[in-house]
Amino acid sequence: MANGKAAKAKDSEEARAADKLDLGELPLLSGYMLRRAQFAAFNDFLRYFEDLGVRPVQYAVLTVIDRNPGLKQSQVSEALGIKRANLVAILDALERRGLARREAVATDRRSYALRLTDKGAALMKELRARSDAHDKRLAATIGEEGRQQLLKLLHGVIEAVGPGSEDDEE
Repeated sequence: MANGKAAKAKDSEEARAADKLDLGELPLLSGYMLRRAQFAAFNDFLRYFEDLGVRPVQYAVLTVIDRNPGLKQSQVSEALGIKRANLVAILDALERRGLARREAVATDRRSYALRLTDKGAALMKELRARSDAHDKRLAATIGEEGRQQLLKLLHGVIEAVGPGSEDDEE
């Protein structure tokens, strides 16, 4: 217990020291601030979904499967910008948990159609409720008008420079 308190005190001290660092032009760079905001949103997401053991990429995959039953793995991979090999690992984990299943496609023996199980569909209801609460929490900091403006700006960035994918990240 004492070690935990000491570690928290050290982390707090390091955080204060980091706040005083000169980051140069970084806080003025759109890409840098987008990435920092993404990390902040990601960490907040984890707090909302932690007890369910669902990470943002799993939520995205489950959402796409839920909204598009029967979609092929390659279509999900393309839509979400996830490497195919990484999607296979994500789907393996979702299958092990009994949330999704692969079904052979009659017209293409190399492909699998993806569907949620009953357990996965039930979990999606809870995930959507938590996602809504998470999004409202984030929006509360900038207001609904700000949220709408932010989404418009983010969509504009994607439209202008392309959607990006895991392949683009180093």
